Amino acid sequence: MVTASTTYTISDLAQEFDLTTRAIRFYEDMGLLQPTRTGPGGRVREYSNRDRTRLKLTLRAKRLGLSLTEAKDIIEMYDSPRDTAPQLERFLQVLAVHKRQIEEQMADLQANLDEVKLHEKQARALLDKARGAPKSPKSAKSNTP
Repeated sequence: MVTASTTYTISDLAQEFDLTTRAIRFYEDMGLLQPTRTGPGGRVREYSNRDRTRLKLTLRAKRLGLSLTEAKDIIEMYDSPRDTAPQLERFLQVLAVHKRQIEEQMADLQANLDEVKLHEKQARALLDKARGAPKSPKSAKSNTP
């Protein structure tokens, strides 16, 4: 059972989420993670359950196509004591924008695929015609004794 006092090292999180420690430090620099600093000179990072959850949400947001800034804005909304309705409305707005972008990309890809299929069909027809075409008169004459 995980308790509220559980902490993680940067290596723990890197291994759990299949990330590099450099990526985790980058998320920290972006303000997405806020580990406690311990040890000589504060060189040892201790990540809390909150940091672990924020990292998980950040990676989920990236998979959805959100920028790190958008992810941070949404994640920080959940840290505030405000009502969840504005948070959910903002999240739905962001998702709607990304959904529209993905749909546009899919339409572009479908148009490209349709064009490739047309060229493929035309090339096959030309190849079939070339293979089935009678020999030219020059080559026919050279075959006669």
